[in-house]
Amino acid sequence: MKPIDFDGLFDEKVAQFMKESKKKRSAKAWEDVIPKLYQQFGDTYVAKIKCTPKQYYAGMSDETLVETLSAHVEQGISVPEFLLCELEKRELTERLLPLLTTGNGELASYAVRLLGDDPRAFEGYFALLQSEADAEVKEQVVALLNECADEVKEQALALYQSGKEEESALEILSHVTVRDEEVYAALLSAFSDSEEWQLTLRARYLATYGDERALPHLFRKIGDESIGFVEFQELKYAIEALGGEYDEQRDFSSDKDYLRVEAAKEKAREEK
Repeated sequence: MKPIDFDGLFDEKVAQFMKESKKKRSAKAWEDVIPKLYQQFGDTYVAKIKCTPKQYYAGMSDETLVETLSAHVEQGISVPEFLLCELEKRELTERLLPLLTTGNGELASYAVRLLGDDPRAFEGYFALLQSEADAEVKEQVVALLNECADEVKEQALALYQSGKEEESALEILSHVTVRDEEVYAALLSAFSDSEEWQLTLRARYLATYGDERALPHLFRKIGDESIGFVEFQELKYAIEALGGEYDEQRDFSSDKDYLRVEAAKEKAREEK
């Protein structure tokens, strides 16, 4: 199946329009005009298919729509917004779920966008997090599940306890809004057992979760003079986010991250 490259056709029409246009527009002005032209193109009759792009997709069966999306991605042909809009109009959860596990990151990303916060997709999302999927797709899934953290709390706890994708699980758990001892214990345990490279993230999880019982643990960690400038700043932010204060001064004059930040500040001052 060779899908129609509507975006390519549109680009050709725009290029011709820009060439023939008598109005002189700046690059910024064209950026504002082109999205409007694209929407108009969706309702423009295309002789090759004897209908408009929107009508073309509206006339497809559910199965053909999903197959067309797959064909676009697999053949490296730009996916038109008109196709995605038609997919979004329909109830296609069962047909879209398999796209999460094809091993194709771009296809999985489109599936996540289309499935959204449908609870029927949650199991697939957690399976994807434990797969070899691209980091970008996993980030997309985590961002979505953050908004549904209360609903997926048990699955996130199970993911954390499995030892797989700990950071993803902890980030989701940090967005749980209903206070839960098991969630708090997981976030605190992870913070207490942090390696240096994990400390900033796990301090932020505690800040996001918002349980002030974490303050003594944050104070204890920020008092450790072996921590670096970045870790110190993140711990201070977490303490303040939970309603605490920390005013102790620390000498970071030999810390490479501190020196980098100060150099950037100095450069910004010079450029003003």
